[in-house]
Amino acid sequence: MKAFRRLCMVVITAFLLLTGVFNLFLVGVKERNESIYRVEAKRLADEIAETGAFDLEKYPHITGVSGDDDGGLYISEEHYLIIEAGGTLYRVEYIVGNGQHSVAAMNGVLGALFVLIVGLLYYIWGHIIVPFGRLTDVPKELARGNLAVPIPEEKSRFFGKFTWGVNLLRESIENSRKKEIAMLRDKKLLLLSLSHDIKTPLSAIKLNAEALARGLYKDGEKRRAAAESINTRADEIERFVSEITKAAGEDFMSFEVTQGEAFLSDIITRINARYTPQLAMSGTEFVIQNYDDCILSCDPGRLAECLQNLMENAIKYGDGRRIEISFDKVDGCKLITVSNTGCTLEVKELPQIFESFHRGNNADGVQGSGLGLFICRRLMGLMNGEVYADIRDECFYITLVVKMA
Repeated sequence: MKAFRRLCMVVITAFLLLTGVFNLFLVGVKERNESIYRVEAKRLADEIAETGAFDLEKYPHITGVSGDDDGGLYISEEHYLIIEAGGTLYRVEYIVGNGQHSVAAMNGVLGALFVLIVGLLYYIWGHIIVPFGRLTDVPKELARGNLAVPIPEEKSRFFGKFTWGVNLLRESIENSRKKEIAMLRDKKLLLLSLSHDIKTPLSAIKLNAEALARGLYKDGEKRRAAAESINTRADEIERFVSEITKAAGEDFMSFEVTQGEAFLSDIITRINARYTPQLAMSGTEFVIQNYDDCILSCDPGRLAECLQNLMENAIKYGDGRRIEISFDKVDGCKLITVSNTGCTLEVKELPQIFESFHRGNNADGVQGSGLGLFICRRLMGLMNGEVYADIRDECFYITLVVKMA
């Protein structure tokens, strides 16, 4: 806000200075214009002295000339001056320029412009700067985890949608936090319960093993029964471990999909607008093959998110020479394939690339979490679609299969 105040002061001061300079210039021009009639009067006197006659057409600022023999030499309702030529006095009438009116009119225009500038600055202050100042601390508080930070309601058409969107963001963060806490609590309870359940078969195994080690069972049948008991308890522990592994590997992210319809061209246009300038700056050839537009059965935002993930992977793991989006149609489904050159991923790793947190052998030195393709698979599954990958001729191909409406 202080910076805007300084800007207002600079603008107003600069405008007033320019107005003053402009007025000085206009006054100088006015004085020069109004002194022209004196020059013409001098030339007229010289002409009369030399020729005894004169031609008024040569003097545009002189309207009339009267000699002293006409009587009333000094009586006239017009502006005039008296000159002497050839021993005779003449009254030279002239017109006064409208420089004064021009200066006044110009100052009137500048005054109106000044009021307009001040009004515009005041409007910007009241409708943009002040509302924005009330929102500056909101992102910082949200980043700190303070979801109770008050977000002032703004009726301004500049910030109304922004505050509404920030409120939605806060609600989304709060809901995600609640889900995360509930999920962590459930998993903790499950792990504690399974850990407790493991203790019972584990104790039985230890007792039977100790008895066998001490040779307490002389009868072969009892030893066999003890061994079978150990095996049975081991199976129980294996089952509990499987449940623990399953619980640990359950989805840790919640995905919401709103199924609808969207034109393929709308999705591709968003991708093109986002990545064409970026890839042009990096020198990567970006090609979008021709396609027949169609209506897709999907969540438009989620499908665009999947394509963005594929594009980001192509940028990070390709060699930067070429990225291409191609299309096909199979059994009522649209196939959207993103490919990039310079693939160094091994074919044997393809089955694992869609697992959470998996990063291939080509991820060394490349930042990432290993969740991009995992998210794509989950989202495409929720939209009744698929995603699969292939490697051909050192190029990586990954295809989204989207049902057409």
